[in-house]
Amino acid sequence: MAVVIAVTRERREGETRCAVTPETVKKLIALGATVTVEAGTGLGSSIPDAEYAAAGAVVKPDTRAVLDGADIVLKVRGPTAQETSALKPGAIVLSMLDAYREKDTVEALRGANTTAFAMEFVPRITRAQVMDVLSSQANLAGYRAVIEAAYAYGKGFPMMMTAAGTVAAAKTFIMGVGVAGLQAIATARRLGAVVTATDVRPATKEQVESLGAKFLAVENDEFKNAQTAGGYAKEMSAEYRALQAELTASHIVKQDIVITTALIPGRAAPILLTAEHVASMKPGSVIVDLAVEAGGNVEGSKLNEVVVTPNGVSIVGWANLPGRIAADASALYARNLFAFIGLLIKDGALAVDLEDEILKASVVTHGGAVVHEGIKGTN
Repeated sequence: MAVVIAVTRERREGETRCAVTPETVKKLIALGATVTVEAGTGLGSSIPDAEYAAAGAVVKPDTRAVLDGADIVLKVRGPTAQETSALKPGAIVLSMLDAYREKDTVEALRGANTTAFAMEFVPRITRAQVMDVLSSQANLAGYRAVIEAAYAYGKGFPMMMTAAGTVAAAKTFIMGVGVAGLQAIATARRLGAVVTATDVRPATKEQVESLGAKFLAVENDEFKNAQTAGGYAKEMSAEYRALQAELTASHIVKQDIVITTALIPGRAAPILLTAEHVASMKPGSVIVDLAVEAGGNVEGSKLNEVVVTPNGVSIVGWANLPGRIAADASALYARNLFAFIGLLIKDGALAVDLEDEILKASVVTHGGAVVHEGIKGTN
């Protein structure tokens, strides 16, 4: 029997992405699987049902019919309670579970005896790069953050010299130089902004400068040794944090655009901009808080709102920025999933080895239990 792969329509509010594209349907079928897609799955990403059918998928209008007998279920966000109740015991679920926060979803998947993988837990090792959904989606989020900033900003980004005078370039500050931050730097530079960036990891200085931006940090001996052998940031002393805060505060006053990107897995996002920072900025300045879904990097940011402060600063708090560029986000996410599925299907049949380092790191529920070490005991 061929492996049955099912894809249902996303039902979370504001989720426009989808977990499969016609391109990956063809690739999944080439692995020996059959693919069933719920009607309307791709509409938010401009993919009509007819394109799925043309690629070889079976399109069905009813959720339970789509999930009936499915061996593997692909989702962007974790399945709803209705979807979970329709899964057969032992079904495999792949999605961005947001497992630390979506505890009810994890518990439902455990109770349904599923093997659920959280794609956000895929380890950042060389052989898993093609499966890294955090990177693929953060890259687009960084790009879109600059577009949202440009939309909210009442002036142009590049310097323009005209007969009527010169328009100054926008001063843009990126806080956090991970995947999203680096793409934000590159995009802001393409639009002509003067870009500075900061991060607690000294290795990021070279990356920032390679993109034509200026790196901002207190570069003392403590900073130079602020990174572990594994590439993670060490906790800084109170003295260093005070020096960095003073430098940041004096810099933010001069900025037109600030984009914050700092996230900590399993914890609330750290506050990078206080109310005092925001109050010090010029009227018309714009802040985009990429961490708003995790509590926010900016005091005063609100989920899915643009807050205008009394001093005229706009704080943009849109959730799911990759979903605002859904066609590309879906294409990349679907390829991430296809690469992951290559670990689950061998010679046209399911062959799940939970000792594989990638599968072991990302499995959350299996055999009626929560098995991920970071999630156990938190539900």
